[in-house]
Amino acid sequence: MSTKLFEAALGIQAPWFITGIQFDEQASQLRIQVDFPPGTRFAHRDGGTAAHPVYDTELKRFRHLNFFQHECVLEVRVPRVRLANGSVRVVDPPWAGQLPGFTLLFEALILALCQQMPFAAVARLVGLSWHRVHAIATRYVALAVASQDLRAVRHLAIDETSRARGHQYLTLAADAEARRVIAVVPERDAAAITGVAQWLEGQGGDPQAIEQVSIDMLPAYEEGVATEFPNATVTYDKFHVVAHATEVLDETRRLEQRTAPDLKGMRWILLKDRRALTRAEQGSLDQLLNRLRSRRTARAWQYRATLRELLSCRQINVCGPPCGAGVPRCCDRPSNR
Repeated sequence: MSTKLFEAALGIQAPWFITGIQFDEQASQLRIQVDFPPGTRFAHRDGGTAAHPVYDTELKRFRHLNFFQHECVLEVRVPRVRLANGSVRVVDPPWAGQLPGFTLLFEALILALCQQMPFAAVARLVGLSWHRVHAIATRYVALAVASQDLRAVRHLAIDETSRARGHQYLTLAADAEARRVIAVVPERDAAAITGVAQWLEGQGGDPQAIEQVSIDMLPAYEEGVATEFPNATVTYDKFHVVAHATEVLDETRRLEQRTAPDLKGMRWILLKDRRALTRAEQGSLDQLLNRLRSRRTARAWQYRATLRELLSCRQINVCGPPCGAGVPRCCDRPSNR
């Protein structure tokens, strides 16, 4: 009964069956022996659909999901079959993973954990080395990348990220509609955009068919997009657009405070989101906004607040809450209709 129970729990089906179960209490390890009946014939991907006789066998060990808190290992007598052309091939059992020594379910657990925590933490949790965890993740990423079909991609979102100290960058390209990364190339220059276009083309996509590209305001990206995606409409990332407006606001305050001492000490009040200000800071901001006609800094803050509201719109006449006193929402303005 215990053998049948473990076969059902592990998904072991004919011709495979469990021949023995051993528990090593000292090593905290459960070992399960798996075999197949004599005379069984197996198909192999290199030999078509025909079943081939077993030439010999070899013992392989597969790390499986833990049995409660104990490590579980499958010890399997794996057959080697002789094909019609005389060559001998190993037949992997259906539960074998992509890397030698692991089951598919164990590798699935590793992948799920790697999405939530660093490789070193995963390695400590499952009792493997960092290198084995990294090898499993790398293998599945490579398989996923190789199977990409990018023929339907029409909208790209491109941005850079730092990968190490010393101003070392990567360029990431994502399918803006499917919301998934499709390419990662080194650097953040025009050549990186060329690399994205070449990768897209290599996976069945067409750079000429790209209709929209979202980028930040790097001149090198603009140059690369104009060359590699000539039919695309460029959309600037709203974070960088607002960042430019914030720089102008800060520069306006810096210039105006030379003749308006009351602006001193207002820098962070002006740069922070209104909702992050204390009540006293909000009062100081409102006093400044009441002087829109006489303070260029107040007008610059209002222009940035209006820009944020416009960029938060998902469709016409639909936007977020007002930024503050005296700043109407974009959907409340007749000019937005």
